[in-house]
Amino acid sequence: MRVFPARRVLSTACAALLALVVALPALADPDNPSDQDISNSQADADAKANRVGELTNQLTEAEGRLQQLSDDVATKMELANKARVDLETAAGAATTAEQAARSARAEADAAQQEMDQARGQLDQFAASSYQQGTMIGGITAFFGTSSPENLLQKAELLDTISRSKLGAMDAIERARIEKGNRDSLARKADQEAKIARAAADKAKQDADSARQAAIAARQAQQQSNNQLSADRDVVQGQLNAAQAQVSDLQGQRDRYNAWVAAQQQAEVPSGGGGVSVPAVGSGSVQAVIAKAMAQLGMPYSWGGGNYDGPTIGIRDGGVADSYGDYAKVGFDCSGLMMYSFTAAGVYIPHYSGYQYNQGRKVLLSYIQPGDMLFWGPGGSQHVALYIGNGQMIEAPYSGAAVRIAPVRYGGIQPYAVRLL
Repeated sequence: MRVFPARRVLSTACAALLALVVALPALADPDNPSDQDISNSQADADAKANRVGELTNQLTEAEGRLQQLSDDVATKMELANKARVDLETAAGAATTAEQAARSARAEADAAQQEMDQARGQLDQFAASSYQQGTMIGGITAFFGTSSPENLLQKAELLDTISRSKLGAMDAIERARIEKGNRDSLARKADQEAKIARAAADKAKQDADSARQAAIAARQAQQQSNNQLSADRDVVQGQLNAAQAQVSDLQGQRDRYNAWVAAQQQAEVPSGGGGVSVPAVGSGSVQAVIAKAMAQLGMPYSWGGGNYDGPTIGIRDGGVADSYGDYAKVGFDCSGLMMYSFTAAGVYIPHYSGYQYNQGRKVLLSYIQPGDMLFWGPGGSQHVALYIGNGQMIEAPYSGAAVRIAPVRYGGIQPYAVRLL
């Protein structure tokens, strides 16, 4: 295999370029956008990127509020469940109390009957005594006795009758007291049952009202989130268009520079030296950013992504599996980086810790678009691509998608990595 000297190869390439220019003299001069056009276009893209960042921040805060409201709904739902259980318990206690009250009333009624019976017996005794002409305990009860024996017998009889009368009176008093006690217990049981049921009813009403209010607040926040997300998507579309315009203008400038170089080469006399075609350094960075931006909205998939694009994720036996990453086609953070940098012909491994040790480390105060940002010890936790104006593009976590977000400085590594 022959090896050609570099100068000879360059001369051959220049000759080919010259032949092309000479062969196609009718080609129109390519447009050369002015620096002001490119600057204005970039400023428009930057403004829209800032707006996307603002909306993303607002949406992030709104998502936090939505999570808090969701937690509140869950709490209120459980409190409503508690209130229902308490109401059932109170209803059971009220039923028991009502049964006790009925029993107490029945016993009070029985005591009343016993009292009425004792009073009847006493009344009957009194009537019988009156008919016999006796007055219990009175001296007249001894009138008409004919002998000491008869007097003794009458005294014993009257003593027995008197004790019977006192026993009946005692029974009446006991029955009256018992009835009062039973009536009091019945009233107390009724009152306790009403209080318990009323308290449980109010607790349930309060819990249901709180639950409904929490649900309404969450629904309102969800609507707000949906609107914010829609607004962000609109601005994101505008940003994509603006960035595409910047790329188009930059591409026009590149084509113009190449055309100028060809024109200059056409004016070089035969046998002259080669010509140096200027390279646009920012083109590679823009290509990398554009390739990453083209994946906005692509699902996060743990283990997903390679040099050729998004791939199906892999199982992790934990969080990623719970989000079904193993069934999603997408990127994880380092997969997005390895794919994006192929736009500049740079190939990096699929692990953020290894990516942190590629290229040149740059202090965060000097970061430029196209630099990679890292989190966690040795960059092992997360990686994102800086796109300028305090914004970055990233594949954040399971359940999310590739997005633009403000640079998060919590836990960030002190150095960025510059590959271009």
